[in-house]
Amino acid sequence: MTTKIEGGLPAKPVEASVVSESQARAGSPREAATATPPVDSLRLTGEAVGLKAMARDLATPSKLDMARIKEIRNAIDSGSYQINPQDIANRLLALERELLQ
Repeated sequence: MTTKIEGGLPAKPVEASVVSESQARAGSPREAATATPPVDSLRLTGEAVGLKAMARDLATPSKLDMARIKEIRNAIDSGSYQINPQDIANRLLALERELLQ
């Protein structure tokens, strides 16, 4: 015995309502079981809070020490600016350690 199912009929949408556990207790009046919309909540992790603070800090323009910039430019132009590769490497490593925490 075989049964053929015809797919020509449109599907009826199913209406569902959200009922909280306290509202849908046995023996309670039907009027008390009205649907209430769920409340969304959001909690940020520590990393997200840190990233938000960093983005806020980066969005504000920093104040440039023009006197220090002029001093460094003059030192570069005169050839007296000293580059310390060990200091650069130490600062890069410190930055990496900070980013990994």
